[in-house]
Amino acid sequence: MASSIEPTSFSIPAYKTAFLQSCLSANVLTFGAYILKSGRQSPYFFNAGSFHTSSLLSVISTAYAHAIISFLASHSSIPKPDILFGPAYKGIPLTCSTLLELYRLDPQTWSSVSYSFNRKEVKDHGEGGGIVGASLKGKNVLVIDDVITAGTAMRETIKLVAKEGGRVVGLVVALDRVEKMPGPREQEGVDDGEPRMSAIGQIKQEFGIQTTSIVTLDDLITVLRGKGDGVDIEKLEEYRRRYPASD
Repeated sequence: MASSIEPTSFSIPAYKTAFLQSCLSANVLTFGAYILKSGRQSPYFFNAGSFHTSSLLSVISTAYAHAIISFLASHSSIPKPDILFGPAYKGIPLTCSTLLELYRLDPQTWSSVSYSFNRKEVKDHGEGGGIVGASLKGKNVLVIDDVITAGTAMRETIKLVAKEGGRVVGLVVALDRVEKMPGPREQEGVDDGEPRMSAIGQIKQEFGIQTTSIVTLDDLITVLRGKGDGVDIEKLEEYRRRYPASD
């Protein structure tokens, strides 16, 4: 007779499991009924701004570092980044701490890699400009951010890097919700049921940029199965069935 054992957290890499368990224990990732900017009601919410202690910042930077190493190893066509770029504001501490962790894990590879981030408002005195850190001109840039919702901010980041003379070679986020983009009437609570790509999928298609994440909604469900958390799993699976991304 075929086994009916559900997948456990052991079926995903250890760094993903450790990251999600830390998110759950620190209430960075919570469950309930949350209204998103799109108008959708989500059964879960991820707040990267809650990684504000040294221990939690270490957790997320370690997870980003392992995700980046795995991402580059599996995409040989992507050149080694010259710069890690963190869009203001949440991307700034995430990028700096991740670069430190990459250097700790592999100093030979990452010792010459720099960080940069943008100012929300261009500075017109002192060194001036809209970029803090290394110049982007002529550089291969890997962008780090927390999540992508509609993709508007990421499009602006990609265009900003290009304007500064750099080239985005990859994008890494903490959580990929793997859900389709909202329809035209979702602010009114109306889902038209039409298939759509995810925000990350659209960025990849529009700009030809490879993307990855530390974890996805699927990973979260896998870890919750290992914990035996049936109620939250049912709500997450229902949400996944309702808003599947076509990519």
